[in-house]
Parts: sequence; C-alpha cells; structure tokens
Amino acid sequence: MKAKSLLLAGFAGLLALAASMHSVAPEKNTVGSGKIKHVLLLSIDGMHAVDFYNCANGVAGVNGGYPYCPNMALLSQTGINYVNTESSKPSDSFPGMAALASGGTPKTTGLYYDVAYDRSLDAPAKTTGTGLAAGPCAPYQLPTGTSTDNDQGVDLDDTKLNGGAPGAALTEGGIASLDPLKLSRDPQAGCAPVYPWNFIRTNTIFGVIHSAGGYTAWIDKHPSYSFVGGPGGHGLDDYYSPEVNSTVVPLPGVKTLDGVPCDPIRDTVSTSGWNSSFANIQCYDAIKVYALLNQIAGKTHSGARASIPAVFGMNFQSVYVGESVNEAGVAAGGYKNAAAVPSAQLQNEIEYVDTCIGEIVNGLQRAGIYNDTLVIITAKHGDSPIDPTRYVADGTNTPATLLGDLIPFSESPLNTTGIGATEDDVSVLWLKKGVNVQTAVDILQNNATAIGIGEIYYGPTLAINYNVGGLDPGQDPRSPDIIVTPNVGVTYSNSTSMIGDHGGFAHDDTNVMLLVANPSFKPATVLPTVTTRQVAPTIVQALGLDPAALDAVQAEGTPVLPEVIGQTAK
Repeated sequence: MKAKSLLLAGFAGLLALAASMHSVAPEKNTVGSGKIKHVLLLSIDGMHAVDFYNCANGVAGVNGGYPYCPNMALLSQTGINYVNTESSKPSDSFPGMAALASGGTPKTTGLYYDVAYDRSLDAPAKTTGTGLAAGPCAPYQLPTGTSTDNDQGVDLDDTKLNGGAPGAALTEGGIASLDPLKLSRDPQAGCAPVYPWNFIRTNTIFGVIHSAGGYTAWIDKHPSYSFVGGPGGHGLDDYYSPEVNSTVVPLPGVKTLDGVPCDPIRDTVSTSGWNSSFANIQCYDAIKVYALLNQIAGKTHSGARASIPAVFGMNFQSVYVGESVNEAGVAAGGYKNAAAVPSAQLQNEIEYVDTCIGEIVNGLQRAGIYNDTLVIITAKHGDSPIDPTRYVADGTNTPATLLGDLIPFSESPLNTTGIGATEDDVSVLWLKKGVNVQTAVDILQNNATAIGIGEIYYGPTLAINYNVGGLDPGQDPRSPDIIVTPNVGVTYSNSTSMIGDHGGFAHDDTNVMLLVANPSFKPATVLPTVTTRQVAPTIVQALGLDPAALDAVQAEGTPVLPEVIGQTAK
C-alpha cells in the first residue's frame, strides 16, 4: 500500500482540481429552451481556413475560377466565418476532437495524441493491433509506464469495418468493437482497463447536455473516439464509428452522396484502408452521412426510432485524404502551390464533402429543424505543408531515433515490432525515468540541422502551456518532457504514400476552417484569433446551459464565441 500512497500523493493537486471542477451547481435551464434547439457539429478533418476561402470565392485555375463549394458558401451567407482559428497543439485528431468536445487543451484533458505515453499506467493484457506489446500489471503497485494506444489498434479486429464487434452488421462499428484486453491498465484500480471515455480527464459537451436531459449523438472514425462521451461513458445516447483503417470491402446498397455505387469496390488499387484511396474514402464517409441523416430524422444511426439529438454531428475524412495522399498508380493529391490552389484530387474531395453538406442541410429542412439548428463546420486539424515544394519525409533522422534508448522501449524506434514513436510532423517525447532532459535536448540541438528542427520545447517553454511531467508529487504522468516541431514541410516518416501530415504547431497544421451558421444570422467575418476549444462552451451556452458546467472551461477560462452568442440571443 506504500506505493499506492505515493502515487495518490503525487496526484493530490490534480484530484483537488478535479473535485473543484465537479462542484458546479446543477444546471437549472432546460436544453434548447431558447432560440437554438439543436447544434450540429461537423469536422472536415484537414480543412484549412484558406481551403474554405478558395472554394467559396473561386480561385484561378480551378473550376473556371468559380466557387466549388456552393453549399458551404450558401451557409456563409447566414454565418459567421472565423478566418484565424487555431486548432489544438499538438494538432492530432485525438486532442483536436477533445478541444471541440471539452473546451480544453491537452494540459487539462490529458489527451496529447492518439498514441502517447502515461507514466501512471501499465501495458495492456494483449498486444494491440498496431503493435503496442502486452505487459505485466501488478495491482496497487508502482506502475511501469506504457505507451497508450487509442487508435484503431484497440479494436477487436481492426481489419473489419465493424471493428470485429460480435454479431455486428457489416458497417456497424462502435463501442462494442473495443477490446478491453488491448486497453492500457491502471494498477491503482486493480489493473482495470482504461476505457477511452475514462482516459479523458474532463467532462464534455455530450455529458453536460445529456445530464441536462438532452439526447446526444456522435459519429467518428474509430471506436476509441467514444472518449467524447466523457468520464463514466454515459454522455452519448448514440455513438457510431465504422473503422476507417479497416480493409476495404464492397458496400451493397450504398452509394456515394453523388450517386456512385460502392459495390463493387470503386478503387481496387488501394484496399488496405479506406483512407488510402481518393475514391474509397467517399464511400466510407457516405455511410456516416447516411447515419447522420437518420439521426436528423429522429432515428438512431441505424434507423431505429429515437429523438432528434440536441447535439450531434460527425467527422469527414475525404478532404484530409485529398490533401495528404499520394496513391501510387492513381494520382497525387495535395496542392499546386503555396496559394493553396487544390490539385484535381483535392478539389474533387472538397466538392464531394460540400455535396454531403448540401444533403445534410436538406435533411434538416425536411425534419423541420433547420431554423432552430446551429450548424458549426470546422476541423480537428489542418495539414502541412500546403506548399508542395516543402515536403520532406525522413524516418531515419528523427528526434526519437536520435534519442534511442533514452526514451521508453514502447516508444522507441529501437523496438522494431512496437507501436513506434509519437512522431508525424511533430515529435512528442517522453524520457525514461532518471534521464536528464538537458542531456536529451543537447543531442537534439547538436543534430538540429540534420533533422530539420524548427523549435524545441522543454522546461519553462513547455511548462507555460502544459503540465510538468513525471511521477513526483504534483507532476503530471502524461505530460511529455520534450516537444520538437520541425521546419515547415518536414515529416518524421519514410512514407511515399503521403505528401502531407498533421500533428505539429505550424500554421498549415492549425489554421482551420470555422463557420457557424443559422438562417437568422447576419453574415460576418471575424479576424481576431479564436480557438477550436471555444466551440464547446459556445455549444453549451447556445443550448441554454451554463458553459461553466464544462470542467475545462473552469480550469482554463475558455471563452464562448461572443459573436455567436450575440446572434443566438436575438
């Protein structure tokens, strides 16, 4: 029990903070008691602010210079367009979604990356699908520390669209697809698996709205993104997440939103994952759009009778594939130049998502809820680089490779069968216990030119935005020791199938689209910088509830988007 006491002492500050955050008085207002009855949140992953500017206004060399996202452009005529919106840092999908759902940064939510590290947890009981090795866990003893896999690797079977859920239909992915044996374990809870909804440290918009009596739903790309339900896992009434990294299969009876059959498989060149093909990703996004249309019509995602959600939405993958994939034997996506003129492939993906959004708006109108629905279109992250001449993929000379055995084995490139380091166009580094941070930084500094380092964050430069990491009292077991952001375009991979990535702090990674629309709104363009985490308190307040009910809003003082609240109150 001595080890347990030591850990509890170490977390005393965090627990005190959590206790104070959960002491909010019960919400007195009724969900949707005001002008706005529903909020629809759409994340077009990878969609930059400049992508929306170009497609809504037209750009030379594309579509004859005419706009090519007419449905989003139409929404902007009764919408507020925030052109300097910043996503989370790191700009990975996991913290990106956490920002939208909670209003918090990784400092508060504890979510740094889908694959990260936690010094207070132990390895899963079974090796994950993406290579995180199984390991021991001794109940109520000091933890070993482990990489945390919250990607597709925790599915029962990540090769299947339904995630391997027992008895599930072909496309029926969701919480039932999670394999508890592949989840990291908490020794201070008797080595119980840590489910995604308990991995996040704060509550979410879904939990707050559900607790206040609102029906909630969300659609995403992995079962692990069920973390958006918040602690306890009770915040979501309907969650749907067909596995995006699964093997591509025919989808009988399914057509894209522009009418192309998905049976047979549209693109047989790249079938290892839906997100490796420009054509197949549109079929994947289609099944999620049809699920969303069911929810708009007052059904569950699969068609059973239900309520129309007070808050709901989905993420799109098509644009991210269009800007980042180089599909051998087919085409390369991305941009033509630094002005963000899209390639033919990316243009097609933007047009496709716009078609989907047009159908979604039609669904809101058919259901008679368009006038009292707040539509928010944004992105979990952007993609870097926009300028195609800047892309460099180097998986040999990376920060993690240089540090080698100074970082935990589960994160180290020296582990050739492991899950790998937390590196994309960023490097998030956790050191072994006892390793001197300055020693590691010196190694990186001495090789800065060779590995294209832009900035190194550690010590005070890290602490001003993140917690101090470690297992000593008052320190955070999830915070990294070092974050390296490379020069624009440098990506720490050897991938020839990608021409861009995300995760970093660069402008291309973080400057995402944010459009908030309702038929009663006067159009506006907002120039001052805002953040995606402001979406969460804005949603809560728009539905007539108190934003302070969100833990992260209290902890970080996250403000609402005042322009939105000003118009919803009219």
